[in-house]
Amino acid sequence: MSEKKSVKKAWDLVNEAKQEIDNLSPEELKAEMDSGSVVVDIRDHRELYQKGKIPGAIHAPRGMLEFWIDPASEYYREVFAPEKRYVLYCAGGGRSALAAKTMQDMGYTTVGHLEPGFGGWESAGLEIEDVKESSKWVPRG
Repeated sequence: MSEKKSVKKAWDLVNEAKQEIDNLSPEELKAEMDSGSVVVDIRDHRELYQKGKIPGAIHAPRGMLEFWIDPASEYYREVFAPEKRYVLYCAGGGRSALAAKTMQDMGYTTVGHLEPGFGGWESAGLEIEDVKESSKWVPRG
């Protein structure tokens, strides 16, 4: 009879990922933005539209990230050059930790995430870009 495999919970995976990536505060991210790091918003379109985004951040929905960063993929986006520094964020820091770890697993060596997520950025009183004015995407429902 085989041994029963230990099942991990979602937050177990997040916490493991955080042990292997750079976890940045809003202030640390702001400093990195000033030095040229690429900031990536991985929230879904609805979150982006409703809350806005960190100014200058590019949007890469979490569901497409692996395909957009893989040069062998037909969906590859040239903004994702492996030699650049990337800092990802989501709403609260869970999805971005997992995504940053995935980027590392796919060969990106300088990846981090915004530990408290967009909510932490917002709570710190830092600038938020309203995307409703510039967005052609219109939410449904």
